[in-house]
Amino acid sequence: MSLSPALPDLSRLYQTEFVRSARAVGVLWAICTLCFAIIQVVVLVQPSWIGTAETRHQGAPRGTLGLFEVCVESDWPVPDCRGRLSSLSPLPSFQSVAVLVGVSLWAVWTSVLCLCLFRFCSAATVYKICAWLQLTAGFCLALACLLFPDSWESPEMRSLCGDSVGSFSPGNCSVHWAYILAILGVLDAAILATLAFVLANRQDALLPPDAKDGLQFSSCSLHHYRPLDTTSIFCHQGYKNVVCGWSQSERRRSLNMAAL
Repeated sequence: MSLSPALPDLSRLYQTEFVRSARAVGVLWAICTLCFAIIQVVVLVQPSWIGTAETRHQGAPRGTLGLFEVCVESDWPVPDCRGRLSSLSPLPSFQSVAVLVGVSLWAVWTSVLCLCLFRFCSAATVYKICAWLQLTAGFCLALACLLFPDSWESPEMRSLCGDSVGSFSPGNCSVHWAYILAILGVLDAAILATLAFVLANRQDALLPPDAKDGLQFSSCSLHHYRPLDTTSIFCHQGYKNVVCGWSQSERRRSLNMAAL
């Protein structure tokens, strides 16, 4: 007869160092995912992808440029910006870049929302869903970072950086922190996706295949003996499997019963 009361003793696995470390890394991964999502918002809305260099020509305008706005310094404390983020209308030359960053933003925030699925789905499944979403976010952001320099030959760039502007040539301007943050976001997405796949594989390795399928442990079943209390079960967590057995006193009881 299979030992069904032994199944609740699976909770003892979560007291091992292996599972504790996996949980700690999972919490760190979730926090980094949330930070990456916030960084994506900053990258999209900030007009600081390109800015005028310090060694600019005398009389040349000084300002910054983003995907939605071109901001030029004025006599007022607030810069004079052309374009509006509230209208969700990017600059004509950077529409494709803005769409890619927007898709990346959607993917990473969807992965953040998928963290709620830990209450309803297996951890391995949630990690894999988030990993693929983060890979999608990183891929779209990488394409945006590659297409952005190719779009520099535009009226907005010429008015800010001079006539020497060309594809992959910023003229009198230089790359600012928002574009650098977008490049770092690509690396961040790759690291988070890789870590999510590793955590998913660890979750798959915590239980033997028969337990994953909802079956009972074949190594925890004794035939021809009556079931004993589950407190007499001890489990040992290995790297690939779980070995369960009877305590020494209960094993002797079982053998004595078999002899009768």
